[in-house]
Amino acid sequence: MNRFLLAGITQIETIVKVDKVPVDYVPLVNKPGTIFTDVGGDAYNESLALKWLGDDVMFLTFFGRNQDISLMNPPHHEISVPTNYVQRVNGDTPLAVVLVDDNREEQIFEDIKDIRDCVYDKTVIDKLVPQSDFVVLANANFCRPILEEAIRHNKKIAVNIRNFSERTEVYSSDFLKAASVLYFSDDDIGDADPFEFVAGMGEKYGTDVIIMGQGGKGLVLYDRKLHLNAHYNTVNINEVVNAVGAGNALYSCFLHYYAMDGDSVNAIKMALLFASYKVGYMGTSMGFMTTEQLDQWKGIIWREDRLN
Repeated sequence: MNRFLLAGITQIETIVKVDKVPVDYVPLVNKPGTIFTDVGGDAYNESLALKWLGDDVMFLTFFGRNQDISLMNPPHHEISVPTNYVQRVNGDTPLAVVLVDDNREEQIFEDIKDIRDCVYDKTVIDKLVPQSDFVVLANANFCRPILEEAIRHNKKIAVNIRNFSERTEVYSSDFLKAASVLYFSDDDIGDADPFEFVAGMGEKYGTDVIIMGQGGKGLVLYDRKLHLNAHYNTVNINEVVNAVGAGNALYSCFLHYYAMDGDSVNAIKMALLFASYKVGYMGTSMGFMTTEQLDQWKGIIWREDRLN
């Protein structure tokens, strides 16, 4: 079992299934089963997935004082996140509305409230970081002291880089320099070639492993030590119902297996399976494969004679 310290933004999400993104204007659309509201956010989703896979998770995040914290673990959830390190803020919990179509195209509207001004309790950070095996962060302001403490204790660090651009690269440079694992979305690289992008980032920052999520097209895996820069297609084992959070599921499953033995190729194959099952479910906390199921599907999709 891995012991992860995970920190990032939690938000209340409303997911709206639409015919296509961007949407065409009509004054009213009345379609049952197309609007779903739940707690979400990258860090929250990743915590759920890692808990499901059997890892020990210390989850550092903020939640609005005006909301009931039990919303994070409602009765219908199949798995719960630990809330003992969730700190309350005077303002509201960040909000997001996500429009998504059957081609996995998304349009996201976010209101992160005053989260940029929130500061996490340093005494908690100082206590928890030494207990962790792997520190998993968002490139958010309040994560910087956690990053500094993780560097001081020589911890393995993974960062999900959100809203990346050349203009904002300097903002995330401390995260980029420290991480041994980076996760990007191709939504953030414009017209850049994904293979050249991950190779360039790996060379520039000395990163061990970089994952470039490409939605329904799959991903690019870069492993500096293996001299690997390869594309992997998505695995189709479930009908796509909702792809929101699939990237978080993939990233979490990758970290679960990678933390065990450092085998990035096996970890990414397991992660693709995990994500492919997750897209068949609407809810944030539903649709997770067990490790036993992952082993079974690995034998079906990637038999030993196909591994290399």
